[in-house]
Amino acid sequence: MNISKTAISRFSNVIFALLSLGVICVASAGAAEQGANADKEDAANKSFLNSKPANPALPFSDIVRAGNTLFMSGQIGFDSSTGALAVGGFEAEAHQTMKNIKATLERYGYDMSQVVKCTVMLTDISDFAQFNTIYTQYFKPPYPARSAFAVKALALNSLLEVECIAHL
Repeated sequence: MNISKTAISRFSNVIFALLSLGVICVASAGAAEQGANADKEDAANKSFLNSKPANPALPFSDIVRAGNTLFMSGQIGFDSSTGALAVGGFEAEAHQTMKNIKATLERYGYDMSQVVKCTVMLTDISDFAQFNTIYTQYFKPPYPARSAFAVKALALNSLLEVECIAHL
């Protein structure tokens, strides 16, 4: 079989592109063994933090700690003292949501200053400016990185949901 240098060059470029994108990888048996050991270490370095026993109707953890990073489940404006969403529309729900984030962090010994990223979901994007006003009452500069986007609907017909990532 006679393969041209151009064909080999193109093939090499494709392989390099796939490698750099992580589509394919090359590893020795030793590397695979190290990867398996790393998986065991990762599992040992992960904690699922919950204030209550697991509930099949709510299949998530309050916070998952993986190494030095905390991944919080999304919070809505649910007021646990009333068992319902905070009364008073968007402003009340937004304040309750932020209070829930703060309380969840503090329950496990962390605080708002450790939050590095928030994702905000709004059922009405026109609430964005009002949310910013409320958000800045709970975080101080430099603010965490943040994404915000509109969604069609949220759990319990909440008007917003916020999930956070914190670094220890």
